[in-house]
Amino acid sequence: MTLTELKYIVAVAREKHFGKAAEACFVSQPTLSLAIKKLEEELAVKLFERSASEVSVTQLGEEIVRQAQSVLEQAAEIKEIAKRGKDPLAGTMRLGVIYTIGPYLLPDLVRQIITDIPQMPLMLQENFTVRLLEMLRTGEIDCAILAEPFPESGLAVAPLYDETFMAALPLNHPLAKQAFITPEQLKNETMLLLGTGHCFRDHVLEVCPEFARYASQTDGIRKTFEGSSLETIKHMVAAGMGVTLVPRLSVPELKPVQKRSGGRHDSPVRYLPIVDPAGGKPPTRRVVLAWRRSYTRYEAIAAVRNAIYACPLSGVTRLS
Repeated sequence: MTLTELKYIVAVAREKHFGKAAEACFVSQPTLSLAIKKLEEELAVKLFERSASEVSVTQLGEEIVRQAQSVLEQAAEIKEIAKRGKDPLAGTMRLGVIYTIGPYLLPDLVRQIITDIPQMPLMLQENFTVRLLEMLRTGEIDCAILAEPFPESGLAVAPLYDETFMAALPLNHPLAKQAFITPEQLKNETMLLLGTGHCFRDHVLEVCPEFARYASQTDGIRKTFEGSSLETIKHMVAAGMGVTLVPRLSVPELKPVQKRSGGRHDSPVRYLPIVDPAGGKPPTRRVVLAWRRSYTRYEAIAAVRNAIYACPLSGVTRLS
């Protein structure tokens, strides 16, 4: 049994076709077929059911293919360990990030990594907090950029920055001319929320808990609307459908347009800070970097954190 033979059976299981599997492995089909036949004879089991139209994996074959995939991954990890012995930063970093951070941080972060650590390419995964925590536990990703709070998971956590929320209103909204908006004023508005699963949705409902009862009811569409992404919701705000809260990094840097347009800003949305007249703190979320305590590439984690600090991060408070 060889790693090459294991590579072939994994390819056939994936492609469901001997010819396509051979192309993916850069060998001729007879070579691949002969190697798989040899492995089946050695194991004394049938791995694939062959027909004129397709190739299917036998029940026992599925279990063997899964194990073969695991062996190949472990063999690849041996090479990565050797690379890291020479350079701790060498090798791919699998980084997860939640949806409400990714679009606003990743472009700068990727550029920073390419410039400062070209030997450590990023493999990116955007997802919900719950899913990223699961991927961390199972080793599918190495670290993740998350917003607190999240369920206790036994992970190592390093703070990155604190980020305030801002209210987004249509330009023609009566409150858009104010210098700031209060939580009390928000209670009277039609609030646009992210869908269930987004942790930022929960953050918004902490600021305006009265919207929770509408968001959980079928007829709540009369009071609240849900969107799949912050950018979708911003377009809904621009169309006058309501207001929302957004994290500071998602707020575009506004530039005055030509005087003939009346001196208005070049965005159809007005962003206002949220101020509590009673002196309470503005709504804020803490963004952190999380990784498994058993993860051994400490230098790589530090490099990612330093690269994040080197990004512009306009309007947020960096944490040491």
